[in-house]
Amino acid sequence: MRVVVVGAGYAGTIAANRLAKRVPDAEITIVNDRPEFVERVRLHQQTAGTGGAATPLSSMLRKGIAFRLGTAVKIGGNQVVLADGEQLGFDYAVIATGGSVHPIPGSIPVGTWEGARAAEGRLTALQDGGDVTVVGGGLTGIETASEIARSRKGLKVRLVADEFAAGLSDGARRKVRKSLEKAGVEILADRIVGISQGRGRDVVRLASGSAFESDVTLWAVISGVSDFVAQSGLAVDERGRALVDRFLRSEGSPNVFVVGDCAAVPGARPSCATASPQGAHTADNLRRISRGKDLEPYSMGYVGQAVGLGGMNALMQLVRSDDSPRNLYFSGFFAAVTKEIVSRYAKFGSRTAIYVWRKGRI
Repeated sequence: MRVVVVGAGYAGTIAANRLAKRVPDAEITIVNDRPEFVERVRLHQQTAGTGGAATPLSSMLRKGIAFRLGTAVKIGGNQVVLADGEQLGFDYAVIATGGSVHPIPGSIPVGTWEGARAAEGRLTALQDGGDVTVVGGGLTGIETASEIARSRKGLKVRLVADEFAAGLSDGARRKVRKSLEKAGVEILADRIVGISQGRGRDVVRLASGSAFESDVTLWAVISGVSDFVAQSGLAVDERGRALVDRFLRSEGSPNVFVVGDCAAVPGARPSCATASPQGAHTADNLRRISRGKDLEPYSMGYVGQAVGLGGMNALMQLVRSDDSPRNLYFSGFFAAVTKEIVSRYAKFGSRTAIYVWRKGRI
């Protein structure tokens, strides 16, 4: 069995490692455009300079897995085509290329490894008294603003968002807002429509018609999927995610599995809590194929959402299996410890292929 895995994030890495562990004679190649495994849940720490988010893939992949550094540009005819023209033949492919970021021109996208590194450099060079603007009221934006505000108290930090913590309960949302305000973050309920340069600073224009200046403007919105899915001719939904069946196979391409943020799984949200179970389940189904057994449909249920609030402070929102929030949450030091355990487990699962998850409606 020849298997090519495209993408070495949570989903792709656990799929490759779990398959190598359970089907030792499988020929597995994993393709990635960087030699590091990036923990997306730590990109806000990379941005603020309080922690690192990358680990060499050489220490994450099991022995026997072939690693190919490159960019996959197309899939078809049982071959993955790379940007340099190389073609990798497969019996089965696993597409795990993740999400993408489309920042407004003039901003730095902190939802990517390269963007987080660039933002870290800009913030390091920024003197006390400087202005930092974070765009996006989702968990990425909240974590980024919180981490910067608590680690760089001399900076003025503002968060601009037309929606704020939409996935949390009312009580949890109020708690997060209070934490941000206590850290000195100014929250603007608005939408950015443009950024231009003026006197060496960003001039940020808002939908309300007002504008302000910012030394560094950070884009913290995950808004799409990788270009690879669209370029490959796979069936996609209106958001560009690959349509998949209940086994996570691409519609019309039964030997191509699609997992993680680039898969249109109803009810799934972009997160490592989504990506890891899908990657692990796909490896288990490939093992069933190797043994001539029927595939098992994918099923998972959520448990909670975690949001870091800077330093040793966080909030854990408990949710129903369909990811709708319960009126239950906890915050503070214990929530921060819990979030750290969850983050470490996600990386541990990708590296060791040891991972369990709650079954549910998704």
